[in-house]
Amino acid sequence: MPDPTPSYTPLTWDDTGKRIYETGVDRGVLYVYDSETSWYGNGVAWNGLTNVSESPSGAEPTPLYADNIKYLNLISNEEFGATVEAYTYPDEFAECDGSAEIATGVAIGQQKRKTFALAYRTKIGNDTDGNDHGYKIHLIYGCTAAPTEKGYGTINDSPEAITFSWEISTTPIEVTGYKPTACITIDSTKVNNDTKMKALEAKLYGTTEAPPTIPTIAQLLTIFSPGNG
Repeated sequence: MPDPTPSYTPLTWDDTGKRIYETGVDRGVLYVYDSETSWYGNGVAWNGLTNVSESPSGAEPTPLYADNIKYLNLISNEEFGATVEAYTYPDEFAECDGSAEIATGVAIGQQKRKTFALAYRTKIGNDTDGNDHGYKIHLIYGCTAAPTEKGYGTINDSPEAITFSWEISTTPIEVTGYKPTACITIDSTKVNNDTKMKALEAKLYGTTEAPPTIPTIAQLLTIFSPGNG
């Protein structure tokens, strides 16, 4: 018998529960690189995190012409950068910002900047669950902070807290079967497995049995493998 006529579903827009948006940033964690272990050390909470602006660059086409036609486009490598803003930062970040403590409470600047990794969470909302629909965990590897301006002003009748800001550049890490990357995002609404997300969060944030650490690619694949959880 011939195959039945295929049936298709027309496109629709703005269905209930599908009006998705992203908002917020919280649960920042800093992991400073440890040259002795060749990986990042134990994480520390980054309080006062106000904004993380991801800013990829590159991936620009270079057109080549031959035979009087546009022959092809060569695409440059993509680089991942970010801007981090906060009201404060962990003491451990001072080494990443070019400071060194020469005596208790005495710091000098213009020193070698340590590499670090960063984890933070953003919220996923929709029209039915509000901001509690889900969340994304962002992992940024191979980070280096560039010197940035710090503006101090007098206290007046409209006092404001100083906002610190850092431009972040990255060096990507190897991912088997893919191009190297510096940015990994885990979407709870797509993982759709609470056990796996809790395992990742236990790794990132620590437990009473283990310190907070940022996972390697191999550890991430183990956590989110189909047979796990």
